[in-house]
Amino acid sequence: MDFPSSPDLNHVEAGILDRAASLYPDTFTALTRYRAEHADFVDPVIATFDREVQFYLAYLEYLEPLRSAGLPFCYPVVTDSKAIRATGTFDLALAAKLVRDGMEVVRNDFELSGPERILVVTGPNQGGKTTFARSFGQMHHLAALGLPVPGESARLLHCDRVLTHFEKEEDLQDLRGRLQDDLVRVHAILGEATGASIVILHEIFASTTLQDATVLGRRVLAEIAERDLLCVCVTFVDELASLGEATVSMVSAVDDAGRPTRTYKLSRRPADGMAYAATIAAKYRLSYDLLKERLSR
Repeated sequence: MDFPSSPDLNHVEAGILDRAASLYPDTFTALTRYRAEHADFVDPVIATFDREVQFYLAYLEYLEPLRSAGLPFCYPVVTDSKAIRATGTFDLALAAKLVRDGMEVVRNDFELSGPERILVVTGPNQGGKTTFARSFGQMHHLAALGLPVPGESARLLHCDRVLTHFEKEEDLQDLRGRLQDDLVRVHAILGEATGASIVILHEIFASTTLQDATVLGRRVLAEIAERDLLCVCVTFVDELASLGEATVSMVSAVDDAGRPTRTYKLSRRPADGMAYAATIAAKYRLSYDLLKERLSR
């Protein structure tokens, strides 16, 4: 006969136990006293471990289908140095969806060394810039928790917090405009950041003119560089990618063989706006190959 393994009693078992207690009151009174006297029997460290190891095992279970699909994970070297790098990394949440759908996961590398502190990411819309920014923050958060991170290898900063600015839906109860909201949020981030913080800025000041976005963006990145903070800045302003030795330009690549397509790969090279130009030209059938094809008819 198979007996249930659950520690909970059903109504029949509870009724039997109540009647046994009425037959042997002294025994059950002593048992109740014993439990009250030893209520703190479990050591707090053991209790904490029991709770936290459940999260760790659940995380490993979450990674299993990704590992089975051939995606790499590693335990990073966590350091107080701001010389960081990662190879073959990717966005964990997006990868889980793509693996379920049987689609390829694109992986990227990054590195900051010497005086480099800020990765300025430019390129066409829907080219992988936002995904890269998320993966950068994810890696540092997961590393701070002591978990394996996406990638073949990684050396990451032991950060105290990850501070982010992503676009959010406007609140009709808030009378601030989009630009003012950006300024308030960025000011709060800089006020909270310490020397060990990670800052991720996504399309700040996109609601204003190019000239104003350039001026404001330069001020913010100069402040970040002055504070020696690690930062990823996703922007449409190419001028922010070459502000000094603290900034490193990364561009979302476009495969322009024939008709330009997004590769979702980011390469370390100067921002030149050509990725935007290529995709816009393709959208309106004004690329060289398409024009040549139309004129030859």
